[in-house]
Amino acid sequence: MFRRHLYGQSTNIHQNCCMRPWIPSLAPQSQVACEFGVLRVVSQSGGTRGKDYCILYNPQWAHLPQDLSKVSLLKLRDLSSTQLCSHLDLPVEDLANQVALVARGNCTFYEKVRLAQGSGARALLVVSKEKLVPPGGNKTQYEEISIPVALLSHRDLQDIFRRFGHAVMVALYAPSEPVMDYNMVIIFVMAVGTVALGGYWAGSRDVKKRYMKHKRDDGPEKHEDEAVDVTPVMICVFVVMCCFMLVLLYYFYDRLVYVIIGIFCLASSTGLYSCLAPCVRKLPFCTCRVPDNNLPYFHKRPQARMLLLALFCVTVTVVWGVFRNEDQWAWVLQDILGIAFCLYMLRTIRLPTFKACTLLLSVLFIYDVFFVFITPFLTKSGNSIMVEVATGPSNSSTHEKLPMVLKVPRLNTSPLSLCDRPFSLLGFGDILVPGVGWGQQGCWWLTATGLTSRCSLPGSTLWPVPLPTAWASW
Repeated sequence: MFRRHLYGQSTNIHQNCCMRPWIPSLAPQSQVACEFGVLRVVSQSGGTRGKDYCILYNPQWAHLPQDLSKVSLLKLRDLSSTQLCSHLDLPVEDLANQVALVARGNCTFYEKVRLAQGSGARALLVVSKEKLVPPGGNKTQYEEISIPVALLSHRDLQDIFRRFGHAVMVALYAPSEPVMDYNMVIIFVMAVGTVALGGYWAGSRDVKKRYMKHKRDDGPEKHEDEAVDVTPVMICVFVVMCCFMLVLLYYFYDRLVYVIIGIFCLASSTGLYSCLAPCVRKLPFCTCRVPDNNLPYFHKRPQARMLLLALFCVTVTVVWGVFRNEDQWAWVLQDILGIAFCLYMLRTIRLPTFKACTLLLSVLFIYDVFFVFITPFLTKSGNSIMVEVATGPSNSSTHEKLPMVLKVPRLNTSPLSLCDRPFSLLGFGDILVPGVGWGQQGCWWLTATGLTSRCSLPGSTLWPVPLPTAWASW
């Protein structure tokens, strides 16, 4: 459903959200420059390992150095109980060679930084309980100030005090963004590999069925599921449901996100079972069957190894569901489940006619254009409905993310990965739609040239397909 953007590319998403208008009193509207930076925090005792935090700064006040090795660690002077709007808020001792930490509000950023600079501070950190906005000023004020000023979230400040205490040393810097995000290569390989493997799986199934169509299969269980031929009516109903669900998620995200997570768990566990079942059936042990009974499903007398496989798939899904917000390793399980789901869909769904394929790609194109480029003109916030839902609303109280994506953590340390996009994301639609479209076109080409007599999704012997599919997926 959410397939338009490859979230996590080195785009100007962070710059766009930073470039907000700042309107001082009786002053004309102007654009405020904004960049993400890094705050390195270490304990003064030196016993605790340092940690990086996100800061938002305006380079028009003063630029931050790019190399941490060239930055001196300075003592953080906690004045967060004051807002530093007058000389009365200054401490008795000056702030020489220190970084002043003050609360946001009651006066402009210029007034705060002017007082801090006059007292000898080397930098100013403003703690904000609200959404971070770039500290703005005017040209005259920028020329007067020579120390950097940056915003730090109140949540990060609480984490600093909890982890390091109040006696800390800090350094402000802004490393440049890497030229190449190597995690994008990993996502590219996963996407193209999924489409190629799904096409091979579907093709091998059709070849097997073609050679065995005159043989009867009277066994207690069928090893292959029947494919689903997609009709134009099914396509129209699917797109209408996607639109309806997308709008509902936009307005009721905090409630419906758990429904989507539950659906993903059910679908991905089914896909994982379908992917592993052919391999498990080749194992020489646990071939015994369940005794005769009248229980649902069990009356088919499934093999013990298949029951163990089902239990394993459910366990993997439950583990992901419980620990889905663990950034260190939960993304690995999510990618495994997501790839299994995509393989299952590529193997199961078929576009039997050119009419169905054309209709699917056409309505999805209109769907994308409307929800990505048109909806920003219709929403109060000016944000795209699809991007807002796919990345999670900024004002969400649950902080949950939709799981229908492949995600890989950024391998390069940068302010963007720390502040805005710690993961690169690729929606399932960016895998399934190219796999469906290009796989079907490749099959028709093979049919026309006589290399195969049957067309399916992605059809038999689709060796020419992976190259155009790679471009489409990218």
